[in-house]
Amino acid sequence: MQLSFWEQDTFFSRLDVVIAGSGIVGLNAALNLKKQAPQLRILVIERGILPSGASTRNAGFACFGSCTELLDDLRTASENDVFSLVERRYKGLERLRANLGDAAIVYENLGGYELIDKDDTFQQCEAVIPHFNKLLKPVTGLDETYINASAKIEPFGFRKVNHLLQNRAEGQIDTGRMMAALLHKTMAAGIRIINGLGVTGFTAEENGVAIHTDQDFTIRSRRLLVCTNGFAKQLLPGYDVEPARAQVLITKPIENLRFSGTFHYEKGYYYFRNVGNRVLFGGGRNLNFEGERTMEMALTPQIQDKLEELLQTVILPGTPFEIEQRWSGIMGVGNRKSTIIKPVADHVFCAVRMGGMGVAIGSLVGEEAAEMVVQSL
Repeated sequence: MQLSFWEQDTFFSRLDVVIAGSGIVGLNAALNLKKQAPQLRILVIERGILPSGASTRNAGFACFGSCTELLDDLRTASENDVFSLVERRYKGLERLRANLGDAAIVYENLGGYELIDKDDTFQQCEAVIPHFNKLLKPVTGLDETYINASAKIEPFGFRKVNHLLQNRAEGQIDTGRMMAALLHKTMAAGIRIINGLGVTGFTAEENGVAIHTDQDFTIRSRRLLVCTNGFAKQLLPGYDVEPARAQVLITKPIENLRFSGTFHYEKGYYYFRNVGNRVLFGGGRNLNFEGERTMEMALTPQIQDKLEELLQTVILPGTPFEIEQRWSGIMGVGNRKSTIIKPVADHVFCAVRMGGMGVAIGSLVGEEAAEMVVQSL
């Protein structure tokens, strides 16, 4: 594609910062760059018609750590590291709510739950809950963040579940409205966003960077910030960030749906929630880790059939339901749960590897990435 003089001069000239990726991180980075340095000419480019990875395709969980997840993390990391990450997630959610407002993102504090079917797992959790609550009180402000909610199993209608734990500080959002509000705020700040334009590579130059696109033209900017998360491997092949596909479905409305809130099952590999009187259900990556390590937005019978089976036998036993829609999203994960926010070449930076917690930490990561870029200019 050859740009006209007008296109080149108006949209792609005299750029200070180009951000690849218009998801939660990319847009928050753009907003904070503009806030810190209003004179900057910032362009956000996005390969899809909407943010392509997970920002508009996630389940809308405002979560920061289930009890079994924290126990698992403590096997390989120190208590300080684990709970510092939990605090970071919680603060990120608070920042998201403050930036956009609860009404705009339809935030509801309905609680986060964990379904547990093994007695020994529950006993391990029960033993550490008082300590976890003590560590989290300065973060959440609650005397008891985690509580035993097993009495709700029968009212919720679950089967094959022996125990239920509740995180009282977790909630849920409307992912679509959250991203719509963030896009509106970004454009209102005078930041241009161009969709349908992907980055295929970059070349560092003396005074900036040449950004190669999938439309066969090159953009030049003083700085490039890569915020492509699950697709980061294409531009950062040497970095510990891999794509992880998450498959999701949602039911048609169910009359007299018996539960509300967000729920994790089998160490969080399955997750579901109510969306009004519908059930959104996703996960199953543990059935085929290698196959789900992909950037392809597709669905597989293996995982979709398992999701329907669990709906029938565990979540909605005896309740008729119909599937209305199915989709997938691409997360960015790695051997560590920490994000990667660092320079990758002269004039080039990245903010990637959200580890499936982009809703929770994306706002903070965007701010930190903006600060890093500003300091380089």
